[in-house]
Formats: sequence, structure tokens, C-alpha cells
Amino acid sequence: MTSIPQALLWCLSAGTVAAIVLAALLVRVRKERAGLRARLTAAEEHSSATLHGNTELSARLRATEAEVRHLAEARLPDLTLALAHPHVPVRGLLDKRFGGSETDEALDAVMAQVSEAITKERTRVDAAAQSTLRGATTTIQALLYQVQTSLQAMQHKYDDPQIAQDLLDADFLNEQALRRVQATGVVCGAWPGLTREDSYLAELVVGATSRLRGYERVQVSNQLRDPVAVVARAVEPIAITVTELLANALHHSHRELPVTVTLQQGNRGASVIIDDYGVGMHDDELKHAMELLASNDGLLLTQLGDPPRSGFAAAGQLVRQYGFGVHVEPSPYGGVRAVVYIPGDPLLTVLDEGARPISVMAPMPHRAPGGPRDRAAMPSAMPTGASAPATPAGAVPTARPAAEAHPVPVQPTPARPAAEPAPQQPPVEGELPRRRRRRPQSEQQPESHPDTLNLRSPEETGSRWAALQRGTESGRAAAHSEPPRSPEGNAQS
Repeated sequence: MTSIPQALLWCLSAGTVAAIVLAALLVRVRKERAGLRARLTAAEEHSSATLHGNTELSARLRATEAEVRHLAEARLPDLTLALAHPHVPVRGLLDKRFGGSETDEALDAVMAQVSEAITKERTRVDAAAQSTLRGATTTIQALLYQVQTSLQAMQHKYDDPQIAQDLLDADFLNEQALRRVQATGVVCGAWPGLTREDSYLAELVVGATSRLRGYERVQVSNQLRDPVAVVARAVEPIAITVTELLANALHHSHRELPVTVTLQQGNRGASVIIDDYGVGMHDDELKHAMELLASNDGLLLTQLGDPPRSGFAAAGQLVRQYGFGVHVEPSPYGGVRAVVYIPGDPLLTVLDEGARPISVMAPMPHRAPGGPRDRAAMPSAMPTGASAPATPAGAVPTARPAAEAHPVPVQPTPARPAAEPAPQQPPVEGELPRRRRRRPQSEQQPESHPDTLNLRSPEETGSRWAALQRGTESGRAAAHSEPPRSPEGNAQS
């Protein structure tokens, strides 16, 4: 009877132990499940963060690729165009979020390197082009001078009027070609290519005018008090500059409108003032012209436009080399005013009109009947920007027929014969040096009333001019309707 309770006790014990083991296993499983759930949650969060990071990285990579494409397709072409045309804007970053970043710095470095490379290559290519043009223009210019010399020799050789006229026409065409070649060579750094002696400023302007088509429209007014002349080394450079400015005035004004040139003398030099009645220039055109006249050394041929306009550029090169000044501004007549200022020291001198008379083709100055000696004490300052004043009473008019375009001496009073030398005047401060003037005995004029002008006849003037260029009598006879050209344009000395 006692075995049954023992068996039951053993069963109860076993069940209790089993329950305890199961409870322990259950607790352990719950803990493992909680740990697995925590790890799963952490894994999900990490995966989400990684996915988000990958998304941002992908977006940034796409934005960087877009910036690189924008650099290649837009910014670099803009930069290339802006180097040739500074007014063209260069676009910036496509995405402003890259501003100040390493990507922005890298792209700017690329832009700077490309700009430097393009600038160096343009300078090298332009220097090679200028060297080639300089050599070519020097050769062509020498040949044109030889043609000019041959034409002048034939003008003296043949007496037939028709042949002489044809030779003059050919010489004028040769002068046009020579002017274009000369200006191109000067822009490329070539020497002007002509050496001349000291020349009166009035003769120089007339000679510059004779190089142009439409020279009959140019009206020169001489307001100089003294027989002012340009020193030899600066004659051709100033002639080239005046020629190019006159060409610009003639080209941009109607063929029936005049171009006025006024020669004025100041305390420290003389000025050539050119006014036209043309279409004028806009502010940006005036700015570009002044930049070319500023004579910067870094001038490129590509900056002259297409087709290239070398007039202002040639003047700028000569301004830098010889020390005179050129200024352009709107003219009070609606066109453009160009002023060539020539400093008295060291580019001007005063010649003796008795020893070396001024050319018969040069305009006479507006002087009082007493001559320049009576005006020695007058103020030498004269506004270079003012228009030409009217001819004073008793002054010799400058607008004369071609056959009478020669110096007309004013008759002296009986109290002072023409052969008597003028007294030496003390120099005024800032005034050009004056030389003693003595008229040769052969050039003395008979005494007459001071208001009477002894004008030469057209026949006498024609014969004097024929002595300089034989065979041109008929051409000078036709000059009543078409003013003759000055020999200054063909000078070889």
C-alpha cells in the first residue's frame, strides 16, 4: 500500500521540475525575442539611414555632373567670347548651393587656366600675324615709293598735258594705296617709312589733305600767329595722323558737306582741330576710339573689327612713339571733333619765311595788316576747342580760287621799307622761339597803300606751279573747279 504514494510523489516532483524548466525556457525565449526585435529595429534604422545617405549622395553627384556640363557647354564658350568682346557676360554656377565650396573653387580654377591659355595663344598668334604684316607692308611700301618716284620723273619728262593728267591720276591712286599700307604697317609696329625736313604746319595739313578722296571738301583755316613748323622727325607721323582723322571725317559725312580744319597756336604748342558735320559717334564708339588712341602696347589686330579699322589704332601708336596728343569728342556741329595737339617742345619750331617761303598751296594765316610783329605782344593763349573765328578786318582771306592760293604779302608802310629787317622782339614766356625775318631783295614789293593787296594773276600763279611740276599746265588750269593737290603728299625728302 505504501508504494503508490511514493510513485505519486515522484510524479509530482518530476512535474514540478518540468514546470520550472519550462518557465526558465520561456523567460529565456522572451529575452531572445526582445533582443532579436531590438537588433531588427536597429538594422531597419541603419538601413533607412544608409538609404537616405545614398539618396543624398546620388543627388549631389547628379548636381556636380550638371555643373560640369554647364561649365563645358555654357561658361567656357562665354569666357572665350568675352575675351574677344569684353561686354559679353559670363554665366555663373548653375546650382547656387555650390557657392564657396570645393567644387566652385575647382571650376573657377579651370576657368582661370583656360582664360590664361587662350590669352597666351591669342597673343602669340596675333604677334605672328603682326610680324607677317609688318614685313609685307614694308616691302609693299618700298615698292609704292619706287612707283611714286617713277611717276614724278615721268611728270617732269613728258610735256603733253593729257599724259601729265594721266600721270597725276595714277600718282593719286598710288597715294591711296600707300596710305592704307602705311597705316597698317604702323599698327603692326613698323616705322612710318618716310624722312622729311622741317615743314610748316599749314603745308603739312594741306599735304595730308591731298592724300584723300574728297579733298576738295576740306576747308583749312590758318589761325597761327607765327610761321610754325613741325620738326623733321615728327612730320610724317603727324601727317599720317591728320590724314587718318580727315579720312574718318570725310567717310562719315555726306559728300556735299564740308570738313573744316582750324590751325591754332597756344602758349605751349599748336593744335589741328578737325570738325565734320556727319553722323557722329555713340558713347561706346567714342570710348573705344579713346582706348585705341591711348596707345596701349597690348593692341591686337582682332580688336580692330571686321573689316579692320586701323585709323585710330595707327594714330595711337604714333602718339605713344612721338609724344603728341589726339582727342575725339562730339562736335558742336553734330558730327565728331578731333584735336591733334602738338607740343612746342620738342616737336615744333619757327622757320624764317624770308629764307624759306611757305608753299603757294598752303592757306595764309589770319594776320592783322601790321603783320606778325604787331601781334607779338598779344596773348598767345587761344581756346583749342572753339570754332574758327571770323576773319578780322583787313586780314587776308584764306578762301581763294585755286589759281590764287599763294601767300599774298601785305604792303608795308613807307616808314619801314620791306627790305629792312624786323627788330628782334623779346620772347614772351611760353611762346615759340622767333627768328629774325629778312625779306630778300628780289622779293620786295613796290610800296602801295597798306589796304591794297597785290594779287598775282592766275596765269602767273600757273606758271610758278608749272615750274615745280612740268607738264601740268592744263591740270592747273582746271583747278578753278577742282583744287590742285599739294606736292607735300608726294614729298620724298
